[in-house]
Amino acid sequence: MVKKYSIGILFSVTGSYGTVGKSMLNGAKLACDQVNADKGFGIQLRPVEHNPGGDLSAYAPAVETMIAGGVNHIVGCYTSSSRKEVIPVFEKHDALLWYPTHYEGFESSANVIYTGAAPNHHMLPLVDYFTRNIGNRVFCVGSNYIWAWESNRVLREELALRQGSVVGERYLPVGETDVDCIIQSIFETNPDIVFNSLIGESAYAFFRAFRAACTARGIDQVKRYPVASCNLSEPELSSIGPQAIDGHLSSSVYFASIDTPANHDFVKKYQAAFPQEIVPSAEAEAAYSAVILLAKSLYQAGNDDMRAVKTCAANQRLSAPQGEVVIDPSTFHAHLTPRIGRSRGDGQFDIVFDAGSPVAPDPYLINSTSTLEAPSRRPALRIVS
Repeated sequence: MVKKYSIGILFSVTGSYGTVGKSMLNGAKLACDQVNADKGFGIQLRPVEHNPGGDLSAYAPAVETMIAGGVNHIVGCYTSSSRKEVIPVFEKHDALLWYPTHYEGFESSANVIYTGAAPNHHMLPLVDYFTRNIGNRVFCVGSNYIWAWESNRVLREELALRQGSVVGERYLPVGETDVDCIIQSIFETNPDIVFNSLIGESAYAFFRAFRAACTARGIDQVKRYPVASCNLSEPELSSIGPQAIDGHLSSSVYFASIDTPANHDFVKKYQAAFPQEIVPSAEAEAAYSAVILLAKSLYQAGNDDMRAVKTCAANQRLSAPQGEVVIDPSTFHAHLTPRIGRSRGDGQFDIVFDAGSPVAPDPYLINSTSTLEAPSRRPALRIVS
């Protein structure tokens, strides 16, 4: 008899970052359908969906409700603030969060499996790339919460190792779209590159306004003030709009343009399931992979007890659309393949750097060296208060 398990799906599909949330929900639902249609998985999944609507205060109650209903495993959260909001609930009930997106690192919880990119997968390759190819004077703009704060801190330290500098740093509340003062500060400080850690509607407004402001001044924004991100994906390019989507750098472990049979198959299935979407995002692929990894672990455990499933998740392997993904048994983060893309006018990315194989996760940046070439010195330990 095939065992059936309820799993939670927790993404904000409305609100200021609803575009990303929808793509993550799509990826998770596609994986659930695949598991349920393939007898080889040996189990059936019943997704229990909750939409916090981008309201931080709604996340913990949603997790409480799902756990009270018998759900021990939840795939969800996009923002770091929402993740930190729910971790105490998972620890209280000894349930497991499968967190499927890039994040700033410097965290470890016995009740979280991190299947998205750690900072050595996205921050270090990006800093290497732009300091070698563009310049080392950087202006930072971000949403006013932990993702941007910590990303900019890591960036600042990595730049110091490369004799670079942060010439300006500005933050906006999540969802804020008044970016004129920030753009004026960029022109005044005249950086080589802009590092963007804005999310959702704030980011889309910035890209549009910055391109328009440069054009009004006769400046080729892509050449003079390129923008680099660790959180820009294909659906978000569509949200920016055709007038400002090309020429942006994004550091990620997945792009829909990856030219492999496995990814071609994934993109084809994704588009068939969600014809309103152009292509899947890195977040959609990460959510898809998280559900598949969870299903494989549930089958091996033979039950949904958190500790049993987590034991089976250690060293779990998956031939994912991005390539091989392996759960590290010591950190419970994933081995992933770093890549850097440059956005195109058609809403996809040209891949300009590919590490070629999975890189071990290093969430605290203790053992990492540059993906392209090791810097001369790196601190042995970093502590975040």
